[in-house]
Amino acid sequence: MKIVNLTALASLALLAACAGPAPVTQRVEIPVFTPCVKVVPQRPAYEFDKLDPAVSDGRKVMALARDWARSRKYEAELMALLIGCL
Repeated sequence: MKIVNLTALASLALLAACAGPAPVTQRVEIPVFTPCVKVVPQRPAYEFDKLDPAVSDGRKVMALARDWARSRKYEAELMALLIGCL
């Protein structure tokens, strides 16, 4: 008889645990790192880099002068990306 009482008591205890309110779902936001730069602009092919070291100084200066505009455009694109990360 005692086994039946213990079984009944255990069953009632288990059922009583189910009678409580359902657990509430909580939303927890966790910061996750994402890079601010999605696409890096491709570095231009500079004419100066392709020159032979033995060329004259005049040709080197002219190559640098022609590369200056490409360099400024590339720097402006990089600066725009960096400013967007702030």
